[in-house]
Amino acid sequence: MKKKILFFVFVSFTSIFLGQLHEVGLSLGGTNYVGDIGKNYYFSPNKPAGALFYKYNWNPRVALRATYSYLPISGDDANADIRYRKDRDLHFSNTINELAVGIEFNFYEYDLSSDDKTWTPYLLLELATFNYNSVAGNRTSTNEYKNTNKTSYAIPFGIGYKSKLFGTLAFALEAKFRYTFTDNLDDRLYDSSNEIPTGLSETTKRNLKGDGNDWYMFTGVSIIYTFGRPACYTNGL
Repeated sequence: MKKKILFFVFVSFTSIFLGQLHEVGLSLGGTNYVGDIGKNYYFSPNKPAGALFYKYNWNPRVALRATYSYLPISGDDANADIRYRKDRDLHFSNTINELAVGIEFNFYEYDLSSDDKTWTPYLLLELATFNYNSVAGNRTSTNEYKNTNKTSYAIPFGIGYKSKLFGTLAFALEAKFRYTFTDNLDDRLYDSSNEIPTGLSETTKRNLKGDGNDWYMFTGVSIIYTFGRPACYTNGL
């Protein structure tokens, strides 16, 4: 009897696991930053970026996702639409490596193995940790900053649209916004001559401190490969 119970439990768990659809994919697109340097447009990608992701489709409406993103960012006062920023004329660049986990909610049921549930808009919400460069101390003799790697956290959220291409391949269009818990993504500053600025006025220092934490965004397109048995979804979530 005990062996029968164990066998039944094993078969049940195996069926649940195999009954899900799994997705892996590659995203390519662009990033932009909103903070104390440059323009403050949330849809204005200016640096190429990419990501790799995995999704576990819990049911036709909900997917769990994990993502690694490589996200260069930059800001330039020359492109700002605020007068004092143009006059200040500073710029910066940085590179973010991000790991995020979260949930994706489909507006409609999504199942590539079906005939009529092969597209949907969706919302996403994640928690992320990311690594970036920050100023460690005084400049070096070659007009470069002494950098240190820092780790911080962000809350990514966004909206997207996904649809079947053919067979087990799909594509997605996605825009994702990150609110961070740091205000120094932009502290590696250079002036218009690519020199480290010195003698900044107190007003400029206050403007650089800003009114809140930094944001960074990614907008792009994804190619998705789906695998696993035709779905036999759980009733969770």
